[in-house]
Amino acid sequence: MNSVVDEEHFVGNIYQRFPVNVVKGKGCSLWDTDGKEYIDCMGGYGVALVGHCNDMVVNAIKKQAEQLITCHMSLYNDSRLEFLNKIFTIVPKRLNRVFFSNSGTESVEAAIKFSRKYTTKKGIIALNGSYHGKTFGALSVTYNEKYRKSFMPLLDGVDFISYSDLERLDDIIHNPNNNIGTIIVEPIQGETGIIVPPEGFLKKIRNICDKYSLVLIFDEIQSGLGRTGKMWAGQHWGVEPDIMCLAKGIAGGVPMGLTLARSEILDCIKVGEHSSTFAGNPLACAAGSATIDSLVDDNLVENSKRMGLIFKEGLLRLKETHKIIRDVRGFGMMLGMEMKFDIKDILFDGIRNGILLLYSGRNILRLLPPLVMDEDITKKSINLIDNLITSEEKRRTV
Repeated sequence: MNSVVDEEHFVGNIYQRFPVNVVKGKGCSLWDTDGKEYIDCMGGYGVALVGHCNDMVVNAIKKQAEQLITCHMSLYNDSRLEFLNKIFTIVPKRLNRVFFSNSGTESVEAAIKFSRKYTTKKGIIALNGSYHGKTFGALSVTYNEKYRKSFMPLLDGVDFISYSDLERLDDIIHNPNNNIGTIIVEPIQGETGIIVPPEGFLKKIRNICDKYSLVLIFDEIQSGLGRTGKMWAGQHWGVEPDIMCLAKGIAGGVPMGLTLARSEILDCIKVGEHSSTFAGNPLACAAGSATIDSLVDDNLVENSKRMGLIFKEGLLRLKETHKIIRDVRGFGMMLGMEMKFDIKDILFDGIRNGILLLYSGRNILRLLPPLVMDEDITKKSINLIDNLITSEEKRRTV
């Protein structure tokens, strides 16, 4: 059986796929069916936050699976309560209510609904370059036309602005036809290529929301939980939202989404107005508790900061050597390297050379490795990327 070929027979042609059949993972490494090892700088698009098969997470899942796997939110559960007690020790203090779901796009959908119910206003301001998911509400505040065009019309009342458009906000908000109640922002944009906002931008957005009584949503699905060297990316600028969306690595690889909000926002939702069958299940909650334990007990946020500095400094040195590198940016273990050409060949060359890399668009390498990466693997990754770029330069000069 050829898993790569045979799986394609059944699965819709929806994902950009790579010819690697992964059967095992540990820490920062993955292995294929032939036993070949790869350094994983994709990190499952940021899901492998605390490493593949993290011991704490694996043991928690094993223990919970023998006790109880499913428990609807209409019933109470000790594993869920344990997770709640832990998550509320690390989130911004003003966020004191939570809605459970199963993915990032679900957490955004909930945030949009909760904000609309609270403000009674349908208008939303999002950013150029934003990515918040592909279900209809989340897609409506996602900027890229390639995701949107086949599914129009989407939600009414969404305006997109650029980082340089802050002076337009007053006009947009003052226009009664826009009926603005919400601003949604990724503190650092991931899908667009690890775009860091201008200094002072998030504080100005926070001040505008306070001035006009708007709800500020932070999408920390990719940037949160220590990914950027701080527990929350918004902390780099000292800004807290009214609603925060989480998912990806929150449960160590088990599906979970969270929408955290100020109590007055979430408490306005009545019984039955929003729900999710699998949300808050004991298995995900046990994995989530273990993930938080690993983040805190293993000092992974600090490790993300230290290894991220080493990684970024290494990539900046490559930029000095390779003129085809246009820019290096990001914080912690959320890094981007913008090239002057299409990076497809580098991605496939990386597979041949034992490193899995991620992309943002056609010309940006995106790096979201597990936060457990040590200095040796970090430096090895930099050297491999150096070799890949050198080979690409040679191909382009032949």
